[in-house]
Amino acid sequence: MLRNDKKDTRAIITTRGMLSIVRTVLRPADKSGLEKLIETENVKCVVPLDIVLGIDALPFKMTREMMCEVAFWAQNQCSYKAAEEILKKVYGVGIASETIRKITDYVGKAVFERDTANADYLMNNVAKLEYSGEREGVLYIQMDGAALNTRHKNNDGSTWRENKLGMVFSGENIQTYINSKGEKVSKILKKEYTSYIGSANEFKKYVFAVAAMNGYGKYKTTVVLGDGAAWIRNMCAEVFPDAVQILDLFHLCENIYEYAKAIFKNDEKKYKPWADEVIDKFKTGKKAEALEQIGKFKSRELPGGVVNLFTYTTNNIDRTDYAQYAEKGYYVGSGAIESGNKVVLQKRLKLAGMRWNEQSAQYLLSLRAKFESNLWPECVVNEILSCDFTQKRQD
Repeated sequence: MLRNDKKDTRAIITTRGMLSIVRTVLRPADKSGLEKLIETENVKCVVPLDIVLGIDALPFKMTREMMCEVAFWAQNQCSYKAAEEILKKVYGVGIASETIRKITDYVGKAVFERDTANADYLMNNVAKLEYSGEREGVLYIQMDGAALNTRHKNNDGSTWRENKLGMVFSGENIQTYINSKGEKVSKILKKEYTSYIGSANEFKKYVFAVAAMNGYGKYKTTVVLGDGAAWIRNMCAEVFPDAVQILDLFHLCENIYEYAKAIFKNDEKKYKPWADEVIDKFKTGKKAEALEQIGKFKSRELPGGVVNLFTYTTNNIDRTDYAQYAEKGYYVGSGAIESGNKVVLQKRLKLAGMRWNEQSAQYLLSLRAKFESNLWPECVVNEILSCDFTQKRQD
């Protein structure tokens, strides 16, 4: 038997603003029936319609669509406080910055966990993937690392952690044109990022998953571009053994110039001709001569922060056949991943005074990666709209 207990007013935040719901609350007159259902389902609300609609399970008293909007502005603005202000202007609702952070963590965690499950599945089923090599063109994979500041010290006493960023795109999505200065410029029209704070051993599955979803194994050629870091070389050898590895030409030139400045004590009349000559030898296929020229100074003592160029080029010498790469039309610059570090990580997580909880940073970076890959509707909105909040609450 049910009895009319009282009037109940609830509020839920929607993309149309605050919505108030006034209704009659029905409560059971005894310990059977509806109350038994409520105890079984472990819900606070006693109105059956709330259970049917799933409103009782929403974690922040707002619709799923609004949760996505909150997370969108949180990852898009420079801070949670800025997101609070713009949400007030756009939707006319006041949501505290701390609540925005919690919602963003919630949404980001759901996306990150889905990415992780997908990456685990693909890595565990590598043998089942079809590798046809039927597509003409090249699939490019780029990787790089950049640090962000956290609130906790590691075993070395540092609060800095490295975020590893991966990017995958195909040659058919590279647009080349001549700019107003008469220079040949390339622009990548479509790419997908993946971001992970942690070890290269864990990061590899996320890169592999994004590569697989973008056609790895279907293209005749795969090219991995890196800055010469050992972890990138080792990962490529393990996960993409068939790929052509290329040392990013920009990084090579940058290191050559820094090294030349150090050994010639910033004398431009000496270091610039020497650096230009070494770079020209690499570009024209004379890498043995370039290495020999560098080797003449391998015993020189270098100031801090300057790469030992002889060791660096020796370790990467098989990745410097730039004349051959030019003949085949390969893209040899990693400016795109450098730009990726700026847009995915730096402009949101490395502003003045920012220090992060690692989990919050990871969840936010997962959202940033989806946004900058133009995958927000497919990978964020769809994930939250299909999320089983009742199961998450029980978990």
